[in-house]
Amino acid sequence: MLKLLFPILVMLGFAQLTPVSDFFTWDRNLILQGEVWRLITGNFTHTNLAHLIMNAAALMVFCFIFKDILNPKKLWGLLLSISLMTGGLLLLSPIQSYVGLSGVLHGLFIWAAIEDIKQQRSTGWLLLVGVVAKIAWEQYFGASASTISLINANVAIEAHLIGACCGAILQLLYYFYTLSTASDAPK
Repeated sequence: MLKLLFPILVMLGFAQLTPVSDFFTWDRNLILQGEVWRLITGNFTHTNLAHLIMNAAALMVFCFIFKDILNPKKLWGLLLSISLMTGGLLLLSPIQSYVGLSGVLHGLFIWAAIEDIKQQRSTGWLLLVGVVAKIAWEQYFGASASTISLINANVAIEAHLIGACCGAILQLLYYFYTLSTASDAPK
């Protein structure tokens, strides 16, 4: 698992350095001016050390729980694709500036819950219901005051919703891909 996580954790730490984080932040105006890398990189920098630690811990929990279905290539592919999709879809929201991995984490957990369901594990349904309930709670009641205080910023609950949808979209795309390749197979 360390082999899986170490490069990502190093990158998250590197992204916290002030000149790097300024270059990485998801910023609507700068993206629209052509700095499209920010669609991905905004997910890898954070408001403060507590925010970084909270998201890094969630990523470690994710990798530990789903170590049997992850490898470095799959994890990087998921991180980058959910980051790009989330970063792009955030342009449809009112958010002007965004940092943090939490939207991507919600996408990873939804993707993994569906993966568990496909493998007929009952834990997949529990995880899916739990993440959906959390997102619904946030959309209706807003983020918790303690989290806002901890990260010293508003919680981008839109990113949580968008990230979760992106995890589900990746599963849907894979489903349709497997259907099309199965129908193309010689009979």
